[in-house]
Amino acid sequence: MRHANVLRIGISRCLLGDPVRFDGGHKRDRLLIDALGQTVEWVPVCPEVEAGLGTPREPMQLVDNRRAPRLVTVETGVDHTEALRRFARQRVVELTALHLCGFVFKSASPSCGLRGVPLFDAQGTDRRDGIGLFAQVFMEHFPLIPVEEEHRLHDPHILKMFLERAADFDNSHHRA
Repeated sequence: MRHANVLRIGISRCLLGDPVRFDGGHKRDRLLIDALGQTVEWVPVCPEVEAGLGTPREPMQLVDNRRAPRLVTVETGVDHTEALRRFARQRVVELTALHLCGFVFKSASPSCGLRGVPLFDAQGTDRRDGIGLFAQVFMEHFPLIPVEEEHRLHDPHILKMFLERAADFDNSHHRA
């Protein structure tokens, strides 16, 4: 049970410092984690690990087109699209029961990036206009929940606005 003033926000698990990235590393965002300290209850999600891809794993990238991107390993070309989509559809249903009021995604991630994710076309050109597969499913399932990428929350104004939107969402959807 959470305290009345604590916001329950989903987060890409690597940002908390968990070693879940493809290379076994993490992307702990100390500024974000320290800044939000006692005001947030984090709900960590790592789509790739939770979908069974393990750590470490071969790096992946988005390929094809923006309307139907594929998640494919860089060296061997193994397509993990359907496994990650299946996981994402199941996980967002589970997250519904947790009453999230926001989500912080890892930028540039082929599973979690919100915008500008590298997306390679048939010629191998990186258009940087992709959306991570999990992030896309999440936003389709939760169209009103505030979402943001971690690096943007280093801007105090954007962080303040995100927290206000999350609190407003929480008050209007979970505490009414």
